[in-house]
Amino acid sequence: MSVLKFNTNPYNDSAIELNTMRTFVAIVETGSFVAGGKSLGLTRSAAGKSLARLESYLGTRLLHRTTRSVSTTTDGQHFYTRCVQILADIREAEESVRQDNPHPKGTLRITVTAAFGRIVILPLLNEFLKKWPELDVEVSFTDRIVDLVEEGFDLGIRMGDLPIDSLLVARLITKYFSYTYAAPSYLEHYAAPKDISDLATHPRLIYGLHAGSGVWQMAKSDGIIVSVDGNRRLRFDSGEAIKDAAVEGMGIAFMPSFLAESDVLAKRLVKVLPEYQGNEIPIHAIYPNRKHLAAKVRLFIDMLVLNLQGR
Repeated sequence: MSVLKFNTNPYNDSAIELNTMRTFVAIVETGSFVAGGKSLGLTRSAAGKSLARLESYLGTRLLHRTTRSVSTTTDGQHFYTRCVQILADIREAEESVRQDNPHPKGTLRITVTAAFGRIVILPLLNEFLKKWPELDVEVSFTDRIVDLVEEGFDLGIRMGDLPIDSLLVARLITKYFSYTYAAPSYLEHYAAPKDISDLATHPRLIYGLHAGSGVWQMAKSDGIIVSVDGNRRLRFDSGEAIKDAAVEGMGIAFMPSFLAESDVLAKRLVKVLPEYQGNEIPIHAIYPNRKHLAAKVRLFIDMLVLNLQGR
């Protein structure tokens, strides 16, 4: 059985057929020519010949082979990532027009900032999976800026303004403001600040470890922006760590309202100088610019908007 055909149609950009991609992906995911071929109804020999022809056509080695294992080369890993995405796109394109299969299937890969993901997204994700039981979800919790295309993610959820030259599609799902918070135990020990200038004399819990971090920008309803500087003794690279430190009475924190919401309701934190707030923090769902948005991505974004806008 031949799984690699060279198409002479001048309107085709590539001679690689889908079965060849499927064979390569199956070998990588099973770590074996035998198992990979078997999963597609091929013999070990047919799978091996398919891979050899593919490497010859591409002019590069895709797999390292030993008598006991198979692993991807650097080129092979890159090609594997793209093949997985291409095959997923084709599968989703088929499912998007099949009237007898309207429910999303496959795997939805999401990247989201750590604190927002754990506090806000996880509870919503639970309900989403209950509604669509045939869908699998993989979530990466990281504050690192992820290249969605390069790393094979369907969707990213990011806080703050996006780069003007971004090639990604962005949809605003909600927005938050930052306020200053402290624990009741802290305010019992220290005199509560009565004015914005008083914050400079308090131990402030700073987000960011680099030297330039630590200036808080705030404004009242009149729109006049004030800058707060001063004590920078305590620094963290985690928003959740700042919230936990504030609950422990270690200082005053300036953080997005979603971080403090549950602790305010539980009376572990209170707003300090509530008439002041930070700049608006937009939360965007971002995804690669494609003609047809996969149903699994569209449904997840719609769920976020429904549950978060106006919060």
